[in-house]
Amino acid sequence: MIDLHWFLPTSGDSRSLLGAGQGVAHDDVGLAQTVASGFRPPTIDYLADVARTAERLGFTGVLTPTGTWCEDAWLVTAALVRETSTLRFLVAFRPGVINPVLAAQMAAAYQRLSGGRLMLNVVTGGEPREQARFGDTDSKQERYRRTGEFLDVVRGTWTQAPFDYEGRHFTAQGAMVAGGIDPVPDIYFGGSSEPAGAVAARGADVYLTWGEPPEQVAEKIAWMRGLAAAEGRRLRFGLRVHTLSRDTHEEAWRHAQWLLDGLDPRVVAGAQEALRASESTGQQRMLALRERADATTYTDARQLEVHPGLWSGVGLVRGGAGTSLVGSHEEVADLIEQYHRIGIEEFILSGYPHIEEAYWFAEGVMPVLRRRGLLGEGRPADRHAQPLGA
Repeated sequence: MIDLHWFLPTSGDSRSLLGAGQGVAHDDVGLAQTVASGFRPPTIDYLADVARTAERLGFTGVLTPTGTWCEDAWLVTAALVRETSTLRFLVAFRPGVINPVLAAQMAAAYQRLSGGRLMLNVVTGGEPREQARFGDTDSKQERYRRTGEFLDVVRGTWTQAPFDYEGRHFTAQGAMVAGGIDPVPDIYFGGSSEPAGAVAARGADVYLTWGEPPEQVAEKIAWMRGLAAAEGRRLRFGLRVHTLSRDTHEEAWRHAQWLLDGLDPRVVAGAQEALRASESTGQQRMLALRERADATTYTDARQLEVHPGLWSGVGLVRGGAGTSLVGSHEEVADLIEQYHRIGIEEFILSGYPHIEEAYWFAEGVMPVLRRRGLLGEGRPADRHAQPLGA
């Protein structure tokens, strides 16, 4: 069985791949551009519409991103708790800008207020300028060391109170959470570098990867399973990818072509230059999916198909998850099943715009997955990482 999650566009939404909420942001681009350019601004009413849509259609939760160009994930999702009943919120945040004991307390309060609907996406970060905006100028290696300590303190505060800790980046004396925490939220974590793998193996419940071709994802899963086994743990695995499904194969690819046709080659060139400066190994893997040197001259959407049904066009202008599942509902279900066979249990999906694409997927792909026995009904049971043999 698989779990399906959707996405909360807290930096704005639109029908295209550009705008403040999409694209690679620049210093003069932000929420103001979303409004001025006619895109959908991330008002609480609009985000509530997205959240309620995701809940109504049967998605388990929504990923809420973090960064300069996003509204704060903690605040937005806390406001949306009263707008929903069962939807879970996967809150992304950077461990370098918040004290881990405070984060543990915030999570405990969130669980009490929401009835246990919090999931945590810990994002170490790989963009130097973005990190520096928040006062984080540590090296990549040091950022992952800090993330590992952060997770040690958070888990210790939750489960070993009063908890003492002495590390290079964090210290704590008698850390605790008043009233405890129930349930302990799952921690989602991604990263393709060696230091990221070590942190995930020791401290994550769900390891996330972006939408690379299945054979590459299979290699990454095998790598992480080995690292987790060395720590005496098991991980679950999730895929972060976009989706574009339609009633027919031809209709889906026509829309992919429409998205591509809407991109200015100069904008693509600027975005690619910015993305090449990233320190993120995962981002470099996304870029490497397109082997052509000149990424500004694509005219046919099928030129950007890096695996049958896996389209890398989103990554021309967007950092992070840069691929989309494209095809008929049956074809998209086929690819999801292929990923599931190699070990993916959770899918975090999105599409532009987020309400309309949620309906395309829920009404087209979900019934196929249910017929194949891959998707159940209702809220899935809590499944935390377990010791080997458990």
